[in-house]
Amino acid sequence: MPAKMNLKNYFKEARKGGWAIGQFNFSDLKVLEAIVLAAKKMRSPVILGTSEGESKSIGLKQAVSLVKAFREESGLPIFLNLDHGKSLEYIREAIDAGYDAVHFDGSSLPLDENIRIAKEVVLYGRKKKVFIEGEVGVIRGSSEIHKEKVAVAEEDLTDPAEALKFIRETKIDNLAVNIGLFHGIALSGKKPDINFQRLKEIKNKTEDRAGLVLHGGSGVPEEDVKRAIKLGIVKININTELRLAFTGALKEVLRDFPEENTSYKYMPRVVRAVQEVVESKIQLFGSKNR
Repeated sequence: MPAKMNLKNYFKEARKGGWAIGQFNFSDLKVLEAIVLAAKKMRSPVILGTSEGESKSIGLKQAVSLVKAFREESGLPIFLNLDHGKSLEYIREAIDAGYDAVHFDGSSLPLDENIRIAKEVVLYGRKKKVFIEGEVGVIRGSSEIHKEKVAVAEEDLTDPAEALKFIRETKIDNLAVNIGLFHGIALSGKKPDINFQRLKEIKNKTEDRAGLVLHGGSGVPEEDVKRAIKLGIVKININTELRLAFTGALKEVLRDFPEENTSYKYMPRVVRAVQEVVESKIQLFGSKNR
């Protein structure tokens, strides 16, 4: 892979240029296809994410092979990341399978335990030049529709001093932080209350020792996303909005053509719906033509 396509180099460029790379999760071939089509059209680097559940559904080796095939065919800077890996054992499996990056989520653990396991992840991943993301601060919810927005307690937010301690001791590349967001989208339409002051404090405390990551990016107002990027966010994760676009378009096409039973005839419409969401996010994040 050319140096230009090294993930660490892209994050350096993003931090220097004031833009962010999107991570878009996929759970099947068609969502993956939609993300790649968007990246190709927008000439943008993207990170393809699979949670533990998504990767188990697809298969770790299968996900690696699919992304590799799309990367070789398109020549695009696309990277595969294990999202919210909770156990060291599974993260090692993903690294051994060929993932480009892994995210260790030890946010529910005591800080010292989180650091201890993260160190092991870094030690194992560095041997294979895998990009490592850690997490401090509990980001609640799941990638689905919630009746109301998920409550975020003060103690869930990332403590700037703990963020610095974590980065210093683990030497991770990126750090996922909680500044008031949650996974999923609220059916009520209520938006998350982003604590921008906390983000400023984290940024000032950590002083660019690691890139800062925003999880729970689905449903966040555009103006809040832009402000977060200006304050130092270099990676934003999107999942729920892709799932909604996929299922919404699929329901529509099956309703319009109830007698159609050949999936490859109606799935292009579903792919386009997902692709449009990814394109809009790439535009918003500022990674177009990067």
